Amino acid sequence: MESGKLSDSIEFISCPVCNKEFRKAIIEEHVNKCLFLNTPERNVNCKRNSLHLKEISSHEKKIKLDTISSHNSPKTNKTSIANVVANICKEQNHMRFVKLSATMSGINDVKEIVKVAKNEIQFKRQTVLFMDEIHRFNKLQQDTFLPHVESGTITLIGATTENPSFSLNNALLSRCRVVVMQKLSVDDVMLILRRALIRNEVLITGPQESKKPKNDFIPRFIVQEESLRWLSEICDGDARIALGALELTLAARDSGKEIHIGGPTVLALEDIKNGIKRSHMLYDRQGEEHYNMISAIHKSIRASDDNAALYWTTRALHGGEDPMYIARRLIRAACEDIGLADHTALADAVACLQGCQHIGKPECDVLLVQCAVRLARAPKSTEVYAAMKRCQRNLVEAKGPLPPVPLHLRNATTKLMKEIGYGKGYNLLHKNESGLEYMPEGMEHVNFFQDDAPD
Repeated sequence: MESGKLSDSIEFISCPVCNKEFRKAIIEEHVNKCLFLNTPERNVNCKRNSLHLKEISSHEKKIKLDTISSHNSPKTNKTSIANVVANICKEQNHMRFVKLSATMSGINDVKEIVKVAKNEIQFKRQTVLFMDEIHRFNKLQQDTFLPHVESGTITLIGATTENPSFSLNNALLSRCRVVVMQKLSVDDVMLILRRALIRNEVLITGPQESKKPKNDFIPRFIVQEESLRWLSEICDGDARIALGALELTLAARDSGKEIHIGGPTVLALEDIKNGIKRSHMLYDRQGEEHYNMISAIHKSIRASDDNAALYWTTRALHGGEDPMYIARRLIRAACEDIGLADHTALADAVACLQGCQHIGKPECDVLLVQCAVRLARAPKSTEVYAAMKRCQRNLVEAKGPLPPVPLHLRNATTKLMKEIGYGKGYNLLHKNESGLEYMPEGMEHVNFFQDDAPD
């Protein structure tokens, strides 16, 4: 009996935070989570029985998490990299990995991690903090990371779906290396789907047929490779969408039996189409993709590519862009790129804006597309726009006070102004006949419509 009690005391260790007992193999992981995440399940006042935690070993927990990650919520890109970094840290005794999400954590959680990280440095252990959805912290909150990143107290890895140039503090961004995660290619998604199906013992037919399982196993489903190819192309580089659609399709056709009567069920292309809706098209009305799409419309018009202008305008509307915003940008394009080459372009663009205001969505789509095509086909002239930019540079780079308005161009509204000389000698003649100078003193020979005009 005494030896058994001694064995139990060695095998289970009490957590210094919540006073619950855990196996020695997982006590360190629990204490970290108990300190930093402070989840309700590990709270001291939690009423939930913790005996089930004693019965699950660290190996069993890992298998359970891997199963959930592979089937219920497939992870790709940034989160997968976090898992790789976590595994690397586990293999090295001097590395400690902590994962937080800005959607569930606050500044106090970060401060607690930094506090413990400073203590870990004394034992020559480096803390790696992975902050998921870091853009959820505002730019003032992001300043919390700055001193600790600079001093090396923590190694910060931030993950965000937004453009860091817009969503992250410039000071923090300048101290980080940005790694852009591109969309998965069609072949990459195909490989992921193939592995998922083989793992679930689903037979794939096509040019690259999967090997049939041993022992004359009869698969429950047969999927054609061309159907997988279509799903890979339609998911817009997002493996989650492809796996989710495939899972819904299999679940809908699954009868719950090990072997279907009459042989395995063939999943046709129509079955997969029923499991997915193409409503996932990437478009963020407040993020980078919003500006990318509008830029594509404007530059297509500038290049006189009517086909591209039609495509990008239609795609922006399909993604949920505000028609009024597109209409305003078309007015800008009419002035900036067409200008005086076609004086009716601006009137047409303004009429398009007014038409969108009158009929609204979705009927205004044809107005916007027609206006975009009309501007793309119009002759182009940037003469006025270029002259304006030269004039703006001249004003910004001017040294000393700007020259005053000549007295003869000023409006004499009072008797004193007339006595001073306001409006003296002014006439209505053409500038070549009036004998007056309309540019400020010292700029009489500056012409912003000439390419060699001074900036």
